[in-house]
Amino acid sequence: RLELRCERDLGGAQLRLDAHPALAVNSATLLPPPGGPGDPAGQALFVECWPFASYGSVLLITLPEAPYAEQLLTLLIDYEAGEGPGVCWLSPEQTAGKQKPYMYTQGQAVLNRSFFPCFDTPSVKFTYSATVKVPEGFTAVMSATSWEKQNDNTFAFEMSQPIPSYLIALVVGDIVSADVGPRSRVWAEPCLIEAAKKEYDGVIEEFLVVGEKLFGPYVWGRYDILFMPPSFPFGGMENPCLTFVTPCLLAGDRSLVDVIIHEISHSWFGNLVTNATWGEFWLNEGFTMYAQRRISTEVYGLPYTCLEAATGRALLRQHMDATGEDHPLNKLRVVIEPGLWGVNPDDTYNETPYEKGYCFVSYLAHLVGNQSKFDAFLQAYVNQFKFQSITADDTLGFFLEYFPELKEKGVDSIPGFEFDRWLNTPGWPPYLPDLSPGQQLMRPADELAELWAADGLNMEAIEAVDITGWRTYQLVYFLDQVLQKSPLPEGNVKRLSEMYPKISEAQNAELRLRWCQIVLKNNLEAEYDKVKDFLHSQGKQKYTLPLYRAMWGGSEAARALAMETFSATAPQLHVNVQNYVKKILGLGEAE
Repeated sequence: RLELRCERDLGGAQLRLDAHPALAVNSATLLPPPGGPGDPAGQALFVECWPFASYGSVLLITLPEAPYAEQLLTLLIDYEAGEGPGVCWLSPEQTAGKQKPYMYTQGQAVLNRSFFPCFDTPSVKFTYSATVKVPEGFTAVMSATSWEKQNDNTFAFEMSQPIPSYLIALVVGDIVSADVGPRSRVWAEPCLIEAAKKEYDGVIEEFLVVGEKLFGPYVWGRYDILFMPPSFPFGGMENPCLTFVTPCLLAGDRSLVDVIIHEISHSWFGNLVTNATWGEFWLNEGFTMYAQRRISTEVYGLPYTCLEAATGRALLRQHMDATGEDHPLNKLRVVIEPGLWGVNPDDTYNETPYEKGYCFVSYLAHLVGNQSKFDAFLQAYVNQFKFQSITADDTLGFFLEYFPELKEKGVDSIPGFEFDRWLNTPGWPPYLPDLSPGQQLMRPADELAELWAADGLNMEAIEAVDITGWRTYQLVYFLDQVLQKSPLPEGNVKRLSEMYPKISEAQNAELRLRWCQIVLKNNLEAEYDKVKDFLHSQGKQKYTLPLYRAMWGGSEAARALAMETFSATAPQLHVNVQNYVKKILGLGEAE
């Protein structure tokens, strides 16, 4: 049921909604105004579906007459969904427990039009409610401010704050919950709930409190986390009140909680202040990366945060080297043409809006030159635009109004750093924030990587370096350096593997990814099993694709490993990830 308000008189009597060929619409009815005259059963409307783009169709509904400005309309649409790309059905073997099936929805960027007919654009925000009936032995959860279990396996949800369509999410599975803070609980399959509780007990509240201190009140009530089955293709999805995350975050040592800081930061940047179009995705992700690193600096200190940011910069470098700097996706303002030959917003996803966006926000902070003044600006920005969808022009206009002395100086057009250049010119960021405080953690890692890349290993010097106290990102940074220097001289990687079981036997997904990349780059066939095991254990896109690229670019044996692993794991991968892997392996697109 859609409750609509006509914004202005346009004279037309047609309503256009986003839908999908996988969505079967049976009928549409115009209901009379509440308490008003008219048949309570409503008036049947003419409905047709038209092609729109590769990722969806137009649902055209003809109204009895053109609505006038401020008129309220209530529309009832009877439809069936289930086969579309936004609704994921997992067989029992794709779950952690392997006993029962599972379903979840993923709306970002333009997938929810295959879940329900709507205005599937981040420029429109609305509240919603839902009643979900599930089979015996299953639980439903949604991205909603209230959740109530009614009798006979029915759950009622309400989201009282306006959100864009992509943030509506539903999960039905064999899931249970445990409290981990005053306004937080973890949800997971029964076999994972203990690990989830142990990993996140007490930490979420700490991050929320710091976020509120920096960016203003947390408006969503609860902050719960749902640990998804291993085939979930993303690290996290910031569905309000209920972040979905990969079970890869259950490292056993709290070493990957910074991913949660990223998702928590979306509570202000993305969910509260939202990009009006997917072409300006950096407004969601660049600000969230900046916010994440602000919280991380408060909690873990500047050196560690700079080290994590250096890892992000390395990912941006890898991405730009792979695509070429002047690729049109390497601008902050991406042109997404609608229509059948247009770009699918989901295919524009890459490191640029995150890390180049972070550099632009850091540049704005650099222009201000005072951290607490810039923090105050961020709080004012959130307060000004909360519950709205905005463009980069809104953001930058507000920045210049907030700092009139900078506006007077013309900081938006400093040669080489023009705001227009940031937005519209592809390539490496014109300004890079200073990450030198991270040097105290990077230098020892750089030096150790040098030692391991040498022709004759200086074991005395290597043994003198104690890595037992190194945290995840210091180890990740070390492995990134080793990977850059690979292939290493014969035998070195085998020695490294024996010397540091903490790395080569790690359960931490970030370490496992890099160790697998090193194994492949050095063609260490003795440890190919680790690559296979890692790809069997999870299906996260960010871990899966780089490993298939490495295998496909490697030896005959590595290519054989790729084919063997993919044929065994394909059924447990998300359909998008399956298709991306098929492209890498030259298997053509799946239907």
